[in-house]
Amino acid sequence: MVVMAILSILLSGATCLILHTKGCSVGKLPLNKHKYFLPGDFIMAGILSQFYMISDPVDFTRHPSEELVDELIFFLQNYQHIMALVFAVKEINENKHILSNMSLGTDISNSYFMARWTYLASMELLSTRGRFIPNYKCDAKDWAVSAIAGPNSHICPFMANILNVYKMPQLTYGSSPLIDDKIQGAFFHRFFPNADQQIMGILKLLLYFRWIWIGLISQPDKSGERFLQNAVPLFLQKGICFDFMEEMAKETFSNDIAGAFKEFSKMYIIIMKSTANVIILYCENQVTVIFRMLPYFTEFEDIPIVRKDKVWIMPAQMEFTSLPFQKTRRMEVFHGVITFSISSKEISGFNKFLQMRNPTSEVEDHLMRVFWEEAFECSFPKDKLDKDTGMLCTGEEKLKNLPKSVFDTTLTGQSYSIYNAVYAVRHALQAMFSPKHRTRGEVGRETFLTHKAWQLNHYLRTISFNNTVGQKLSFNENGDLETGFDIVNWVTFPNQTFTKVKVGKIDPTASPNKLFTISAQDITWPAMFNQVQPLSLCNDNCCAGYRKMKIEGKPFCCYDCLPCAKGKISNQMDAVDCFYCSKDQYPNNAQNLCIQKEVTFLSYNEPLGVTLTTVSLSFSVITILVLGIFIKKQETPVVKANNRNLTYTLLIALLLSFLCTFLFVGKPDQVKCLMQQTTFSTIFSIALSCILGKTTIVVLAFMATKPDSKLRKWVGKKMAISIVLSCSLSQFTICLVWLAISPPFPDSDMHSMAEEIVLQCNAGSTTMFYTILCFLGLLTAVSFLVAFLARKLPDCFNETRFITFSMLVFCSVWISFVPTYLNTKGKYMVAVEIFSILASTAGLLGCIFSPKCYIIILRPDLNTKGCLIKK
Repeated sequence: MVVMAILSILLSGATCLILHTKGCSVGKLPLNKHKYFLPGDFIMAGILSQFYMISDPVDFTRHPSEELVDELIFFLQNYQHIMALVFAVKEINENKHILSNMSLGTDISNSYFMARWTYLASMELLSTRGRFIPNYKCDAKDWAVSAIAGPNSHICPFMANILNVYKMPQLTYGSSPLIDDKIQGAFFHRFFPNADQQIMGILKLLLYFRWIWIGLISQPDKSGERFLQNAVPLFLQKGICFDFMEEMAKETFSNDIAGAFKEFSKMYIIIMKSTANVIILYCENQVTVIFRMLPYFTEFEDIPIVRKDKVWIMPAQMEFTSLPFQKTRRMEVFHGVITFSISSKEISGFNKFLQMRNPTSEVEDHLMRVFWEEAFECSFPKDKLDKDTGMLCTGEEKLKNLPKSVFDTTLTGQSYSIYNAVYAVRHALQAMFSPKHRTRGEVGRETFLTHKAWQLNHYLRTISFNNTVGQKLSFNENGDLETGFDIVNWVTFPNQTFTKVKVGKIDPTASPNKLFTISAQDITWPAMFNQVQPLSLCNDNCCAGYRKMKIEGKPFCCYDCLPCAKGKISNQMDAVDCFYCSKDQYPNNAQNLCIQKEVTFLSYNEPLGVTLTTVSLSFSVITILVLGIFIKKQETPVVKANNRNLTYTLLIALLLSFLCTFLFVGKPDQVKCLMQQTTFSTIFSIALSCILGKTTIVVLAFMATKPDSKLRKWVGKKMAISIVLSCSLSQFTICLVWLAISPPFPDSDMHSMAEEIVLQCNAGSTTMFYTILCFLGLLTAVSFLVAFLARKLPDCFNETRFITFSMLVFCSVWISFVPTYLNTKGKYMVAVEIFSILASTAGLLGCIFSPKCYIIILRPDLNTKGCLIKK
């Protein structure tokens, strides 16, 4: 992956980075050149990656010594890892209360990110110092009791292939290696938290900010494969989709960079064209230098690429590091980055230790001199081929004066892990040498080193201690370090400096609701977002009132938004489906909220109720006046004609019909519901039976005028009374049965009106309700038929023609009532029924009695017996 760095070096004018030669000439790298050794009774070995070694392709056209010419790239920030190890060792040795009469030493080698150098460094640990004879040490001097490796996970298995044979404890401080063999894993001690915690942290971070449309770039190794296997299905299960999933270009150690450059260009184009604003960069430490160079890829593309800011999420294994030529490069790509970092605390004295480092006094530390030259862009005299060019290193330069883009003196999470690992070895050794663990056969250090060193694995696995800053360190039953991660936000500045702001943490020891904490207001977002929390969605959210609809052929995070169906609502963003409100609520116009329905009924306080009651009272008064006129003029021929008693009964029934409308107005209660339909039907039965009696008597009277007619005995008051009583009692009996079986009761209609709860009377038994209506219909039909047949009988006071017309009006009203009633909802159904009662009753009153009142009041000359005899 550092191939990209090589290309940028060439393009930026720095044509080579050879650490042992002048200018751009190529020199051979001596074996074991980049090492650090500090003697001690117990040696803690380190196999660390500090350099990237790039070689020309081997084509066997030259002598092998010329084929293996290498160029080195120094990862400057990784040098802090060595400093953390050395600082911990010196701190332990200076404390007389720790490992009395014994000291720790260190033997650090470089792995150069390659398997062959890792194997070499591992075998050197098994050789006598200064003599490369693997598996042979002439004595116990300089024997390594443990080895720490990192920061990359892929170098650890190479080391294990050699050191596992000797059961040597192996500690890792970077990303955890994937160990499938439990026996092999017994010798690994990870000082890096469980990677699954980090995966869960990334997931919770995405869900917290509702970033469901993301990109992913992973490392093309077992670590990247493990992330794809474990994280991707989990993310998909939680509703997160991937716009793209790309692998970083594979590592190459050849100067042939064309292929790698093409892969990086393709990846960069994919990133810039992606609609995802959030990208997970799940790679190793060295990829940071490639990430830093992303803005410059546009300079080498033929097609124009518009650079867009992204929110980058990086794991804890991707700490900041830099290459020497990058010290002048801008760092805006890091602005707003969110990274995970191993939870750590500042170690007292470490920064001072760094500032006191002097390459002229540390003769045994060749790496310090190389670092000094690269960081301060100077050369030591003994390394210069041409003393007239370049700047000399004085050794008085200060690390604190270096910009952070070159070297950050703040303790990193990985350096903190190395520090803890050294102390873990110290506590394990102390436990082994404590009196309760010693056996009679162990008499000294040599015996321990040659026969019992492998037992250190057990003590490392079971240690539990507080480090110098008070943090407790221990391993769980799975061998994972029981610590968590900090969530860090990077803020960069134009002067090539940056700061890291802790904005959250992942604490596996906390309660489930505090496992993940984040302070969103403290996050600085990339410049393009103007300090507004970015969105990362495939499409805009579906607002409340809409639901999601999947788009065929696209991930489930991509969808259309459809408005909710009528009567349904959705009250949240991106609702999967709409739902109905409860029965006592209704949706608003935007269909995103349920509103409480208003309880309503036909009341006396509204215009419609007032109008109907006024009309009812008016007709009642008119009916009373007509009744009064008929009583006053009861001896006149017009009143006497056609059965005076039936006339009085009909008028009283019409009066009660007008008054019964008051049972339908106002809030329904049990009494009103019991009386509404029964009273109305009974009164109407009486009125209709009176009309039927009148017309029947008229018909029988004319038919009885024939000689020897047998119908004469049926003509009279008894016939009229029997008709009225039989019809009325029949309807009354039906009503009693109805009340006994299933009487009406107060009820609430929540469905007819969308925005109202209508208080009404429930009929109880629908069958009985329609039975009384059918009986009324039968009476109406018979009355109309008889009146129609008698309409042309000759009689001055014959009212059959008026009854026929009144029944025609009555039938018209109730026939039109049926469709109108069925198409009306709520309280207006009651209003329609009241109107029909008033209209039909008024029709009977007007059509039957208005002609008679006209004669009685205005034409008294016609209200004589002479007129009747004449006719």
